[in-house]
Amino acid sequence: MAVTLRRRVDFPMIDYAQVVFYPEYFDLAHRFFEEAWLEICGIDYPTITQKMHLGFPAVRTESDHVAPLRYGDDIVCTLWIESVGNSSITWCYRFENQDGLLCWNAKVVTVCVNMKTFEKQSVPQELAEALRNCTEH
Repeated sequence: MAVTLRRRVDFPMIDYAQVVFYPEYFDLAHRFFEEAWLEICGIDYPTITQKMHLGFPAVRTESDHVAPLRYGDDIVCTLWIESVGNSSITWCYRFENQDGLLCWNAKVVTVCVNMKTFEKQSVPQELAEALRNCTEH
């Protein structure tokens, strides 16, 4: 089942037009990505990176900016996994505001790497199984 996470749009995120500056969406997505590991796999991201020595850098991104987010809005992020390959994971994001208006959606493909060598490796089986259970519906 998809994970739903929330946070508010803070003042440093907005630009002169009083809307969230476009690079901030990927920063927010990464923050939600880190937070989601605990809900999806039962392991927080600091443990994954620092104790398990795994990282998941992005290798492909795509997004659609549908409607603006503004200062003070609540971002409701729905996050799910589209696919888990041997070493890759496709993450899907849908950002809505507090009124349910779709503002942004994205797909981010990450690859599992050993943080000591930065070499690609297989997603550990226990993580892959939990990630595969995080579907959109």
